[in-house]
Amino acid sequence: MKRQVIVGMLGTQLDAGLGPGRWEKWRPTVSLGMHEDLLLDRIELLVDERRYGNLAAVVAQDLGQVSPETQVRRHDTYLADPWDFEAVYGALHDFVRHYDFQPEEEDYYVHITTGTHVSQICWFLLTESRLFPGRLLQTAPPRKQNGEAPGSYAVIDLDLSRYDRIAQRFAEERLHDRDLLKSGIATRNPAFNRMIEQIETVATRSKSPMLLMGPTGAGKSQLARRVFELKKQKHQLPGRFVEVNCATLRGDGAMSTLFGHIKGAYTGASTDRAGLLRSAHQGLLFLDEIGELGLDEQAMLLRALEEKRFLPVGGDKEVESDFQLIAGTNRDLQQAVLEGRFRDDLLARLNLWTYRLPGLAERAEDIEPNLDFELERHSRENRQRVTFNREARERYLAFSRSAEATWGGNFRDLGASVMRLATLADGGRIRSDLVEEEIGRLRRQWHGAGMRPGLLDEVLGERAAELDRFDRVQLEDVLRACRQAKSLSQAGRELFAVSRAARTSTNDADRLRKYLARFGLDWEQVRGRG
Repeated sequence: MKRQVIVGMLGTQLDAGLGPGRWEKWRPTVSLGMHEDLLLDRIELLVDERRYGNLAAVVAQDLGQVSPETQVRRHDTYLADPWDFEAVYGALHDFVRHYDFQPEEEDYYVHITTGTHVSQICWFLLTESRLFPGRLLQTAPPRKQNGEAPGSYAVIDLDLSRYDRIAQRFAEERLHDRDLLKSGIATRNPAFNRMIEQIETVATRSKSPMLLMGPTGAGKSQLARRVFELKKQKHQLPGRFVEVNCATLRGDGAMSTLFGHIKGAYTGASTDRAGLLRSAHQGLLFLDEIGELGLDEQAMLLRALEEKRFLPVGGDKEVESDFQLIAGTNRDLQQAVLEGRFRDDLLARLNLWTYRLPGLAERAEDIEPNLDFELERHSRENRQRVTFNREARERYLAFSRSAEATWGGNFRDLGASVMRLATLADGGRIRSDLVEEEIGRLRRQWHGAGMRPGLLDEVLGERAAELDRFDRVQLEDVLRACRQAKSLSQAGRELFAVSRAARTSTNDADRLRKYLARFGLDWEQVRGRG
């Protein structure tokens, strides 16, 4: 049989009692020696001897009466603040690190009933990490305290398999949080997904401002709202989500809109106005296009961020608002600082957590899941199922991922495109003719109403959709050079000017001819005479 050893802290409240009446109450440390089925060889008692040495002596003496065979060893453990997590963990960690454990000969338990909640958490961490090679032991008083009944005890074995299941549930919860930030869209772009993972961590742990950069339509406003919903679910923000596009704030009204005003502050101010910052108290304020704010508004905003106080327009009494800020911009704020249009101290305050949202053209692999999301949303809102047929879907995806698709408005363009297709679809089916019409509409939208079809589409026709993006970019440049040259040889000399200098003999025309043949093309076709 292995020896049974319990490590525990003296309960300065629960174990207290110096007179004869102490036997009338349940004392958790003394009760350890009163259980008939728990035969203890030794109790390691951690105690602040300077303050509680007398109490520890009484507890050790009483344990000797109820369990003479149990040895009590006292360890002087000083805790300046038993609620200081770092100090408590450090003290317990030092005890564990220097203790001479002999697990082959002894079974160890840590008594977590005594001590503060902080010490209980620290014991759990030390045990779960296996720095303390034992199990947790929890005691409880009897229903009627008369000093004779030992109460009950329970051994908590931190079975790693069960802990793994708990950890798995925690991981699933984090995945749910990230899905929320992505609106439930199964995005595939690795860089974007890594960014969302970090935003989820920061949003959960930090109340500092966040700066979202990226082109118009990249989803900054949507992401800010999702961050708010995430924090709302976790009971971190009881207030509202307040959003404003700073580009719409002009003149004297900008100050009033943001910071409010008092009655009579200016002509027409017939009543008090709270302003957006006060409306966002204990909530989240999203200032989109923050680079459009005037310098005076920027100065007021900086003070409101740092001190949580500001003056309404026309007021002489400060008001308070504790809000979290997310700012959005499609401008280079660092350049704006150099040009004197943006305060460097405000940018420094915003720049703690900065994320750049890529445009849709930079996330070609995410076009398909976003296409499905937009289709599903349209179907749900209009209560009519709309789908592509196979050829139409392949054609639309091929064009949308090509170099020709610039997606100038990003996800706004995609959403509008899907809405048009879904609205015009007969019988809820989007067919190839409708897709071709939409592709033409997008080309005109991005490149001007008078634009000719793309060079690749002109030369290759429908085969252009079958090319990888890499080949499209390269071939389009080759075709453009061919169109500008007077002969095959001249085009070859221009395209291979650098590499031909390193060769003793050259035949650039033949080299270009073979390259075009890879795509089923010859010189006459490229020049538009085939």
